[in-house]
Amino acid sequence: MHSGLCACYHNAEDGQKGKQDAWIIFWKFPKNIMNCHIEIFIEGRWVTAAVLEPKSGALDLGIGGGGWLQYDIDYAAAYLGERAAELIPGLTVGFELFPYEQWPPVLVDLLPGGAGRRAWLRRMQIERDGPQMDWHLLLRGAGTPPGNLRIAEAVPSPPPDHFRLGFPRGDVIEQRERFLDYAEERGAYVAGASSVQGEAPKYLLVEDHAGLFHAEGALPDEKASKFWLVKFPRGRRTDGRNQQVLRNEAAYLEVARGFGIRAGEPLVYEEGVLFVPRFDRKASDGRVERLGMNSLYALANIPGFGAVVHHDVYCRALARVASDPTRELREYMLRDILNLALRNTDNHGRNGAVLRTGAHVGLSPLFDFAPMFLDPEGIGRVSRWDDEQPGSQPEWGIICEKFENLMPSGETRNWLADLSKVVRRLPDVMYSQHVDDDIIQRLDGWINEVAAGLAEARPRAWRRNP
Repeated sequence: MHSGLCACYHNAEDGQKGKQDAWIIFWKFPKNIMNCHIEIFIEGRWVTAAVLEPKSGALDLGIGGGGWLQYDIDYAAAYLGERAAELIPGLTVGFELFPYEQWPPVLVDLLPGGAGRRAWLRRMQIERDGPQMDWHLLLRGAGTPPGNLRIAEAVPSPPPDHFRLGFPRGDVIEQRERFLDYAEERGAYVAGASSVQGEAPKYLLVEDHAGLFHAEGALPDEKASKFWLVKFPRGRRTDGRNQQVLRNEAAYLEVARGFGIRAGEPLVYEEGVLFVPRFDRKASDGRVERLGMNSLYALANIPGFGAVVHHDVYCRALARVASDPTRELREYMLRDILNLALRNTDNHGRNGAVLRTGAHVGLSPLFDFAPMFLDPEGIGRVSRWDDEQPGSQPEWGIICEKFENLMPSGETRNWLADLSKVVRRLPDVMYSQHVDDDIIQRLDGWINEVAAGLAEARPRAWRRNP
């Protein structure tokens, strides 16, 4: 039995493995154990929701080290069984102690990564990165991530007076030295959650009512007008291919909107910088609503970074928790069809997420949707379906049969086959949305292949005789 705890043995259902050992806890963790406190924004305020205690000697293993996750006793008593209060959909609020062999994936969502990780290491004056830095980065760099969770130990202190004035839009676009110093000092230069992982420099900024920009966490909620994710191209700003990817992201989102995919506000591309309005924040009447947001990796309980996971796994996890599973699975399929047709190949589990509004759970609006096949690093299609072969179209008919219990396969197959006509018209839609001509030309033949693959989904009894 775990030292310092009064507990009894219990079985709890785990999202990935089925039944898993857990413990019902009656006492709080001893205060002398090094742990981190997870806060959640609920009912208009931040409250302590849970505690993670790493296993003894596991900190140097980073996210590969295990530990125990427990809802705070007071929090569990106040929100027992309430879906809107869960850290992640499916992790029921209660008095259990959940053991993990690696970090809970919901915490990996909060950990700075990519360009943001490097910025934090510079700020901490750490020259040698490795798993042993994960815990320190969590406790320092997870104070203002997207979504409605944060690490209490990482919440930044109020900014000094000379940083309270904010910066004009032009300084952000030009990355002037004073702004860069401010961004790193305030932790705005991050890549630490579902919507901001990756190698491209990205800033989480808040615009005040005067149009000046601040790092998130540096501006009181009553002064916030709009929340932004500001993106710069991967690599050097002079790299034409990376700049082309970023420049076309706004147009790609509008193509997706016209395709019927759930999308947020239009993106704003200006002088080599992309301004992305955030959908996990809503500011009005001096108040800010923070919506719960979890990556598909976290939803499917996939540990670590960058695992190659089949769409089938994500779809089953989504169906378990979605408020309307049929609607969300169709939305998921729509997104994969367009990812295929427009060759957004970087479709890993942190480029997709679920968004929670109260107890409602569904896929978030589309994000990080761009012509990633142009990336100089040659990013291949990350997630595929179980039976999908590289270079071939998915077997849509087989995919439909797998989810017969949620979507009648015949109806779904006809729906997909009908979409083939919509896909064939994509080049015209892309022209109307001002996607670069050379991108459209390169994709024209591939789009026809995707359309042909969809047409094959129609049940043979419904096909017209040649």
